[in-house]
Order: sequence, then structure tokens, then C-alpha cells
Amino acid sequence: MSAGLSYVLPIRSRPGDGPADELTEYLAWLGERVDLVIVDGSESFLTHHDRWSGFATHVPPAEDVRCANGKVRGVLTGLRSAREEGVVIADEDVRHDDATLEVMGRLLVEADLVRPQNYFDPLPWHARWDTARILLNRAIGSDFPGTLGVRRSFLRSIGGYDGDVLFENLELIRTVTAAGGRVVDAPSLFVRRRPPTFARFLEQRPRQAYDDWAQPLRFALFLATGPAIAAGIVRRPRGLGLAAGFAILVARLGRARNGGREVFDRISPLFAPLWIGERAALAWVALIRRVVGAGCPYAGTVIIRAANRPRVLRRRLRSRPSG
Repeated sequence: MSAGLSYVLPIRSRPGDGPADELTEYLAWLGERVDLVIVDGSESFLTHHDRWSGFATHVPPAEDVRCANGKVRGVLTGLRSAREEGVVIADEDVRHDDATLEVMGRLLVEADLVRPQNYFDPLPWHARWDTARILLNRAIGSDFPGTLGVRRSFLRSIGGYDGDVLFENLELIRTVTAAGGRVVDAPSLFVRRRPPTFARFLEQRPRQAYDDWAQPLRFALFLATGPAIAAGIVRRPRGLGLAAGFAILVARLGRARNGGREVFDRISPLFAPLWIGERAALAWVALIRRVVGAGCPYAGTVIIRAANRPRVLRRRLRSRPSG
């Protein structure tokens, strides 16, 4: 077992889904190395329990934890059962290995939150499409992976984080930062992630666009990009081609940064113009849904807020009673 590490996996399989053999093998492997806590909101909980309880703490979401975002409910529930100070939080498609767990544990000795870098493997074409997003994020700042490391005592001391928002990883990072915690970006700590099915990939498109409400400048940029692309098609196709070439160059920069060539292929940057076009179009869908109060459908519910602004979180934490 990796000393000082718990691993919290919130999971909610769809009706009729059973645990994949590959996932079960991964969880059994984890159970030999870490304190594994699986918080399972699936209808097939009993079936999962028979397969997973031998090597993990397998529990349902706590009744007294109420969140619009089921993943946050799972995380907050899992923290109650976690026995170690350093906690890895991960989606069910994330695949850590011995090396990444060891580095996460080492960094969490000093950090209150660790943000590694995901990459997709294998790489069907739609995973390359989404990899272009990752590379653009790496070029201009940081990406938002499906796994984070946190210090359990710190997160509990500040009362957890808001579970009624859509972009839960950004909310967690902002909350730890607002509370004065030490956030360590580790863009060269590469953690493998299995790609979604094509159907799940399509479902993620509007949700990820709605996430941009949490970053107003980014959202405004994509809103402006849509009309610019339309005007370029009609009036300046050459300029549109130059813009596409520039997007590819930026994505290649993201691939080159912090050792990215180790895990990111050469083809994925070519998808950057396509991803930008998609996001520019869906930003308008996200705008309309927010204006009419429709919010964003997510896992059987509808969430209005993408994330809280940092100043809102700082104000909340200042007004929270000590202890």
C-alpha cells in the first residue's frame, strides 16, 4: 500500500450498466496500493458491492450530503471514510500507475491541492479532438484534469466545497486557493485517462461549453469567435486559414511545454481549429440556456451555476465560523 494515500472514486453507472472487467482489474490493483474508497450512486450498487468490497471501502452517497452535482456528493462522502491524509480524487476513466501515485503522495506532504495532467490513451479520433483542447489549455495556462490530490484535513477544515455547481474541479481549486491553501500545478505529472465512447463524447460537448461561464473572459472570447468565423467564411477565407494555422501552432506549443511530447501525439494539434469552431458555436447555446434560465442538464439534474467567482468564495470563507 502507498503510505499516506487514500483514493476516492465517485461513480454512478447508468441503469443496466455493469462494472467493466477492465475497471474491476484496475480497482483491485489500486486496492493493493492505497486506501481505496468507492462512493457508488449506481442502481447496480449490490452487484458492484459483491465485486469490489473485498478490496475497497464501497459505500453509497451519504444521505445528509445533498448536492446538485453528484460527483461532489461522492467526494464529500468519500472523505469521511478516507483514512489517510493525502487523498487522490479521480473519475472512473482515470488510470493512475505506481509512479503517479508515488509523486502525488510526495507532493501532498506539503501541498493542499495537486493538479496533475491527464492524457488520453488509446486515441480514437474524437479523443484527438478533445486532446486539442488540452493542448490549447496547456499553451496558455493550465488544463483541468479528471483527477486531483487534496489534503483531507485542510479540505475538511474549510467545510468542503460547493456541490451545486457544474465545473466542480475548478470550484475545488478556487476554494482551496481562496482559503489560503497551497495549490501545486504539476503539468509534467502525466496520468492516463481512457477516452469516452463516442456517444459520451457528444454528450460532453454542450456541458464543457457551459463550464466556460465560470471564466467570463474566456467565454466572451468564444462568443466573439463565432461571428468572426462566420465572417471569415464569407469574406476572408484566406484570413480564416491563417487563423487556423495559428491555432495549430498554439496547440503544438502546448504539446511541447513541460515534456508534453512524451504523451501527446503529433496529429492532435491539427484538431485545434475544429475544437475552437465547436466551442465558438456551443458558447452561444450556453449563453441562450443561461439567459432563459434553462441551465445545463447533468446526470439527471439541471445545474445553473458553472462555478463561484473567487471573490464570492473568499467572502464565504471569511464569514464562516471558526472551527
